[in-house]
Amino acid sequence: MDLQQMRYVLAVAETASFTRAAEKCHVVQSALSHQVARLEKELGARLFERTSRKVWLTSAGEAFLAAARQALEAAERARAEVAAATGEVRGKLTVGSIPTVAAVDLPAVLRDYRLRYPQVRISLRAGSSERLVEQVREGQLDAAFLGVQAGFRPQGVRDRELAHGRHVAVVAPGHPLAAEEEVDLGRLADEMFVDFADGSAARAQSDEAFAAAGIRREVAFEVSGVELMSRMVRHGLGVALLPALFAAELHGLRCVPLINGPVRVERLVWSPFTPSPPAAAFLALLDELPCGAGELASSAS
Repeated sequence: MDLQQMRYVLAVAETASFTRAAEKCHVVQSALSHQVARLEKELGARLFERTSRKVWLTSAGEAFLAAARQALEAAERARAEVAAATGEVRGKLTVGSIPTVAAVDLPAVLRDYRLRYPQVRISLRAGSSERLVEQVREGQLDAAFLGVQAGFRPQGVRDRELAHGRHVAVVAPGHPLAAEEEVDLGRLADEMFVDFADGSAARAQSDEAFAAAGIRREVAFEVSGVELMSRMVRHGLGVALLPALFAAELHGLRCVPLINGPVRVERLVWSPFTPSPPAAAFLALLDELPCGAGELASSAS
């Protein structure tokens, strides 16, 4: 059994195809199939069930895959540690982020990181704050940027606050509230809302603000992304609440400051264990940024 065989198994599992796995690994399919068969013979169990149209993991394959991922990650970490000992940062950096991060210019940060450490392979995953915390805790992400309500503290990870600020009401240009300089939540009580899924951290920020004000609202449309949310608002289907600094970047919409709007806190989370050299370099780069803990712009035009 060797690491290359593990990579082949992982590729087949991810693509559900020996043909696509071979293309991903840059080998001919016969060579990949031969190595998987050799591994199955050594283990004394089939890792995959195959038909002419479908490939799927057996129960033995599922068990092997989890261990293989850990072995490959350990090997990657070992190579990175050796490189770091010789003064070179290399390996893999996987970062997670909510779509509405505003405390840092994430594309610029990743660009600067790549310029400093060209030997590191960088990947970025988007997701909800809850899921990102879970992925950091499980070791799938090195670090993640969250957007959560003020009282939220992630468990099982290290974290620090980056910034905080209030939401604004986002409306279509022709909406009656578009001409207002500011409004309070009471003015929005009769509006239809476009918001994120019930139970998500992104939704909880708004729900808690309305509950604290004793106001009931109707969320008519639940969406999973900001792009669809802004399109629905632009077409006059509802009103949305979004962080001020992020909302200001949306085109064709009017952002109206809220007197008692929700507070959104942006947090950085990372593993409580010793970070890999690429992750340590990323955290050090973030420490150099002037974002720090501070107040995001509370109004936008």
